[in-house]
Amino acid sequence: MVPRSPSSHRRLWIAGSLLTAGTVALPVMAVALIALGPGGGAIWPHLAATVLPHYVTTTLLLMVFVGTGTVLLGVGGAWLVTLHRFPGRSLFEWALLMPLAVPAYVIAYVYTDLLEYAGPVQSTLRAVFGFANAADYWFPEIRSLPGAALMMTAVLYPYVYLLARSAFLEQSACVLEVARTLGCGSWGTFWRVALPLARPSIVVGLALVMMETLSDFGTVDYFAVQTLTAGLYNVWLIMHNRAGAAQIALMLLGFVALLLLAERLARRQRGYQATSTRLKAAPPTPLHGWRAALAMLACAMPVVVGFAVPVAVLGRHALTRFSESWTTAFTTHALNSLALSAGAAVLAVTIGLLLAYAVRLHRDPGLRLLVRIAGLGYAIPGAVLAVGVLTVLGAIDTAVDRMMETTFGIDTGLLLSGSVFALLFAYTVRFLALSHGTIDAGLGRVRPSLDMAARSLGRAPGQVLRAVHAPLIQGSLLTAGLLVFVDSMKELPATLILRPFNFDTLATHVYQYASDELLEQSALAALCIVLTGLIPVILLSRAITRARAWGAPMP
Repeated sequence: MVPRSPSSHRRLWIAGSLLTAGTVALPVMAVALIALGPGGGAIWPHLAATVLPHYVTTTLLLMVFVGTGTVLLGVGGAWLVTLHRFPGRSLFEWALLMPLAVPAYVIAYVYTDLLEYAGPVQSTLRAVFGFANAADYWFPEIRSLPGAALMMTAVLYPYVYLLARSAFLEQSACVLEVARTLGCGSWGTFWRVALPLARPSIVVGLALVMMETLSDFGTVDYFAVQTLTAGLYNVWLIMHNRAGAAQIALMLLGFVALLLLAERLARRQRGYQATSTRLKAAPPTPLHGWRAALAMLACAMPVVVGFAVPVAVLGRHALTRFSESWTTAFTTHALNSLALSAGAAVLAVTIGLLLAYAVRLHRDPGLRLLVRIAGLGYAIPGAVLAVGVLTVLGAIDTAVDRMMETTFGIDTGLLLSGSVFALLFAYTVRFLALSHGTIDAGLGRVRPSLDMAARSLGRAPGQVLRAVHAPLIQGSLLTAGLLVFVDSMKELPATLILRPFNFDTLATHVYQYASDELLEQSALAALCIVLTGLIPVILLSRAITRARAWGAPMP
């Protein structure tokens, strides 16, 4: 047998990567084809004349409210803990990230249970002040557009906080001291120097928040807020109109594209270069008296609202209803979630490693573009992705069924689109960007000279990857797998659409019980999701702490 030449091995890697990236990108392309196809023109005028303006207006308002709230909380918290010293500062540095572990739909269920008319807050108000009913007093309605925005803000602001804090950490004291010598006070230095320098990072965090807001379904559905995502479900599942759902999905993709474009423009048009080869950390400003108390309150409130209260409520319900919740069905749902999340993590890490290594081997612009398209899944709302996955797998099922019927007289039915495979495929496409980005960053730290040395010894690309790169980037591989696993555990919109009949995960279990006003019975499952989500939060906090060795020479 004649051994393959190095160029032959390289071509095999490129071909395999192109095929893989193309397959992963199929759902996105399918949504566009359906929306722009011949059957889509009939429903669009009806949607545009009836429900679409309301969907768009509500979605934009929700994005504005959530964006404003997350920027205020995220940037304010990052500025306080990074450049000020007050009691509890070291605790708040990582505690402000903890609400990121709570899915938005879970916190929505918790606060509705607390704040609705029959909840403990209003019941206490009526008992204390002697009110007979709701007509005797005014209380804000939690199930509303502002209520949904408040719930999302409470758990999404850590995206902005995370990136804003990293940006503030990277700002040298030299820059801030120059501003002080020019007459700027503390507020002026923040507003005129520190904030503009951190603006690109803040915009990236804000773009992530906006994409999460667009993709949310559990919160807006529970609060009856008619956004584009909720409208997609209505058109798809209630009106049974695939073309109309695809058109709404395409509009959502347009929103996502604008957000990605804004993020890229912010990174290109704003930046600064250090003028020294050594950076000096800005010394924290001590706060005393009422200023310290105000800083503590400003940092504590987001943590209490976004994490402490939901976990306390869920923990209480989980303990009191443990015997009712710990059932065979719950165990089955937990095993389903674990198996699906683990399978998606393995697939996403494997494909992410394949694509990242292929780009490292062959820096072809076409391959890079296709890999970027394949990585768009994380930016695409789960509902949109579900439409694309069902379309692609449904077409394959139809073709296979027709062939088997014609050839053997066998009706195969829905082999892929009605099975767990559809969920695994959707999770892999949705979270491939997480694994690919993490692995690509790990490979970027491996010197090219190691590749050359291994290749000079006659090793094929696959052998080099297995013997050299995989051991060196083991930490990145584990991190990528963990991130995909945790996000798959929380995924709700795509799971609701794609799950097989009588198949539930922890996320769908929580959604179904909470939708029926049975939060107590779903508390254990919700608490499991939250505690699982704490793992990447802890990793992020540790990474930030070790991220900058101040005073080290700049490369």
